[in-house]
Amino acid sequence: MAGSFDPKRTFDALGLGRAGQKRSARVADVIQKELAMLILTKVRDPQLAGVSISRVEVSDDLQNAKIFFTILGDRKAVRAATEGLERAKGFMRTHLARTMNMRYTPTLQFKYDEVAEKVEHLDSIFQEIADERDHGDGNS
Repeated sequence: MAGSFDPKRTFDALGLGRAGQKRSARVADVIQKELAMLILTKVRDPQLAGVSISRVEVSDDLQNAKIFFTILGDRKAVRAATEGLERAKGFMRTHLARTMNMRYTPTLQFKYDEVAEKVEHLDSIFQEIADERDHGDGNS
């Protein structure tokens, strides 16, 4: 029966399925959302106030997850947040194990996401270039 309805094929054709996304990427999305909500609602550590989960990378075998975070402040704030996340690692992993229906829960590794700093640095360079162009146009 060529014209039969296949929901999976229909969803994939509409772009609603996740056929093109690897399982590790889907797991990373869930981990990111769960940890972000967990930090906002359940974690009481003042060192984690202002921590945002920017991205998560999960290995293809789903055994390890690198959680990248950002926080406003200097290196001291980053160090304090890293220590707080390390202390809360077991609590977070237990929460993920209960929430996610997986055989194994990935090991969590927290890393400060320096991409935001690099973007800010590049923005300031571009702003300097734009200012120099504007200043140079006024003199000619």
